[in-house]
Amino acid sequence: CILKVGDRSIPCHRLILAACSPYFRELYFSEDGKEADKTEVVLENLDPKILEVIVNYMYSAEIDINDDNVQDILSVANRFQIPSVFTVCVNYLQKKLSKKNCLAIYRLGLMLNCARLAIAARDYIADRFETIVKDEDFLELAPPELFAIIGADALNVEKEEMVFELLMRWIRKDKEKRVKSLEEAFDCIRFRLLPEKYFKEKVEKDDLIKADPELVKKLKVIKDAFAGKLPEKKKGQGGEEGEEGKLPGYLNDERRYGMYAKDMLLMINDTAAVAYDGKENECFLAGMAEQIPRNHVSLISKKNNLYVLGGLFVDEEDKENPLQCYLYQLDSLAAEWIALPPMPSPRCLFAMGESENFIFAVAGKDLQSDESHDTVMCYDTEKMKWTETKKLTLKIHGHCVVSENGLVYCIGGKTDDNKTINKMFAYNHKRSEWKEVASMKTPRSMFGAVIHNGKIIVAGGVNEEGL
Repeated sequence: CILKVGDRSIPCHRLILAACSPYFRELYFSEDGKEADKTEVVLENLDPKILEVIVNYMYSAEIDINDDNVQDILSVANRFQIPSVFTVCVNYLQKKLSKKNCLAIYRLGLMLNCARLAIAARDYIADRFETIVKDEDFLELAPPELFAIIGADALNVEKEEMVFELLMRWIRKDKEKRVKSLEEAFDCIRFRLLPEKYFKEKVEKDDLIKADPELVKKLKVIKDAFAGKLPEKKKGQGGEEGEEGKLPGYLNDERRYGMYAKDMLLMINDTAAVAYDGKENECFLAGMAEQIPRNHVSLISKKNNLYVLGGLFVDEEDKENPLQCYLYQLDSLAAEWIALPPMPSPRCLFAMGESENFIFAVAGKDLQSDESHDTVMCYDTEKMKWTETKKLTLKIHGHCVVSENGLVYCIGGKTDDNKTINKMFAYNHKRSEWKEVASMKTPRSMFGAVIHNGKIIVAGGVNEEGL
């Protein structure tokens, strides 16, 4: 038979089509098969190239799927009920899930009624909720699509405030249409997990909520719950004796997945990243680290993202730029390291700090000339791009950097004449300026520094006297 698509004719065998597709089986071999006696079948609204790929798969069991054609192949496989091709496409999309495409794949899974794909994408979104929620596409989700995500126990969010604020942003994105969904959306928010002060100031005083009489009634019930007075639990439809009733969704006080987070100490070398739980006195493998070079510098951001930069690595295949300064971020959910753009100025004995969405590699020693740097490299975590920012006022290496309240503090270190210093400088990225602030009492380099209760604490290190 011939499959006619536009001006393209694709020859194939009815038995092959029928064996692979219930759609064609019905078309050719059922009692009322419409095309049983025809040698040519005309198919409308179809890309002939995609159909050729699928027909070739029926004969060879081989298919070339890529990012450009997978959605079209999946749609055609769904239309003509070809489960083997459909499954191959779903497997491909699941493996390709990323922060950039997860929302599109989630909606595609729902559109095609593919629960496996939709659930995989929804779980991926829930795991990385605090990052993906910043995507403007999140505000384009339809009500059922959004509620299936924000109502989940598996939501990886530390505070319920973020879920409520996202919901209100989503409502206000298209207020006239979406305000009707606010009552249903209330069941997705766990108001009893909000601080009572936040509830009074942000929820009760919200204009959209105050304007809805039904929501005002629910606010009264929530306030009673804060005071310890809960309504009677409603039993299921059967109402059988002994059956446990349920409270309304807006009174749910079950903590979400991300609310069980623990503070841990991370230790990283060129073999593995290990997390230490001080309360339980236990260690856990956070991820293998075989690609991480030795003598790297690590930083945990305020958003709990772990970055590793630099190390002593020589790329023997790159003759022009053999010395490399790689940047990695740990995906704690997949226990894998994500390679990010390398720093364009390779160096060692530098230190890292942060401010908002920026990571700073401050000073250090050049890997080729062995001279100290005064340059400061800035990595934008949102644009994923390196730039050079305001230089330090002197060239140093072996110093320490800590970050607090939007400022980056550079402390101590050693100059090229091997003199340790006690100076401290504060960098304000918004003003692009370094200022010298209070000095340490004792000069030192190669030491440790932390911020605790608003104070910078330094320990150890070396200087001309040994320390």
